[in-house]
Amino acid sequence: MNEKLKEKTREALTSVLPITVIVLMLSVTLVPMEVGTLALFLTGAVLLIVGMGFFQLGAEISMTPLGQGIGGSIVRQKKTWLAVVICFAMGAIITISEPDLQVLANQVAAIPNAVLIWTVAAGVGVFTAVAVLRILYRVPLSKMLLGLYLLLFVVSLFVPNEFLAVAFDAGGVTTGPMTVPFIMALGIGFSAARSDKDSANDSFGLIALCSVGPILMVMLLGIFYHPTETIYDAVQLAPVITTQDVALAFLQDLPHYTAEVLQSTLPIVGVFALFQALTRSFQPRQLVRMVLGSVYTIIGLILFLTGVNVGFAPVGNLLGSGLGSGPLRWALLPIGMLIGYYIVKAEPAVQVLNEQVEEITGGTISRHAMNRALQAGVAVAVALAMLRVLTGLSIYWVLIPGYAAALIMSRFVPPVFVGIAFDSGGVASGPMTSTFLLPLAMGACSAVGGNVVTDAFGIVALVALAPLIAIQIMGLLYARRTQAQTAPNILDDTVVELEEY
Repeated sequence: MNEKLKEKTREALTSVLPITVIVLMLSVTLVPMEVGTLALFLTGAVLLIVGMGFFQLGAEISMTPLGQGIGGSIVRQKKTWLAVVICFAMGAIITISEPDLQVLANQVAAIPNAVLIWTVAAGVGVFTAVAVLRILYRVPLSKMLLGLYLLLFVVSLFVPNEFLAVAFDAGGVTTGPMTVPFIMALGIGFSAARSDKDSANDSFGLIALCSVGPILMVMLLGIFYHPTETIYDAVQLAPVITTQDVALAFLQDLPHYTAEVLQSTLPIVGVFALFQALTRSFQPRQLVRMVLGSVYTIIGLILFLTGVNVGFAPVGNLLGSGLGSGPLRWALLPIGMLIGYYIVKAEPAVQVLNEQVEEITGGTISRHAMNRALQAGVAVAVALAMLRVLTGLSIYWVLIPGYAAALIMSRFVPPVFVGIAFDSGGVASGPMTSTFLLPLAMGACSAVGGNVVTDAFGIVALVALAPLIAIQIMGLLYARRTQAQTAPNILDDTVVELEEY
């Protein structure tokens, strides 16, 4: 297991290092920073790397087997009502434990935190049950997504403009490092137990549907509350002068994030214990391995969130302010593209998804191909987000044509790519987006004198939209290549048959 941890940590290093280099280059050229600020950032980067290594290994050996075990066990019971009840409860419990949701709730001053969190959790719970019913009854994912997104845009016509971007952002933040490994594995467990030729295709799509629930529920909440003001509290840099101050800045916040992670993972541990007590699905050796994996997951999340929130988020806000207030503010577009291209690899849940995609497809869709497609899509999304910051462009002008293109493409792309694409949308918009890219947009928006609520919010939604198009383009290219390779074989077989005749 030590070798596996080293491997995961090396992967995390290659993911985080490019972002670190970009920030260092900007601090030397366009946005000079104090040495203490850079020390905070570099310390955060180290915690990020170690945390990602622990988290990815922990999710692989604990969350994934648990989700697959629960999914397969529910299917074997052959009781639809039981599947609906359990999946609703699991979706809601895991959403409440999602750290990104806590971050978003703190920023929306118009609605009490508990109300927003429970509303979003209910949305995820309902749509987790809907997603499982889709697998059991073999409903085409593309048709269901078309109907749901049409419903979303109809409802959005009645939502206050100040709340629209927040609603779409909610769909992205709820599918983060805690939710993705479990729900992905749950889908794999359900589809594997079904054992038919389309089961692999249907193992994807749960994340996609679970992202719709929060958007719809937060829109309805916005209509109900009639919010007139949504506020984002700008992140503040910790005052540091010496290296001791840097260490104290992280140590002071470490207990807070430890408590947050322990509180959020406690329900999942309870589900694990209850499931094992009722089913005895896991052998003692595997049980010990999964318990150790759970510990690794908790350690990884604590280190990751501490590093991101203390070291990365304040620097992101500072970079945005510096670039937005300078004479080269339009440099935000190429810089945003560059950061977006590399930051998606630093999302822990992205790597979990990519590994599961590679495993389910038998290596046909490699993790490297997934990474390249996601990086290209997120780069364009961040550039569009920066364009909105600079011009005040309404988010409708991006979301409507973007989702229209994604839904039209879903009719022509192999089904497995549709599920992967829409799952990737929720996965790509994780903690790195909400705690680095969002502060970057907030700082830039404040510097150019824009409306932070309508112009900076929405960057999570755009990052979630980009993979829908990028992955499906990859699916179209894959389908064309497969057809091109198949055509010569068909021709050769025909020639042989004619010769024999």
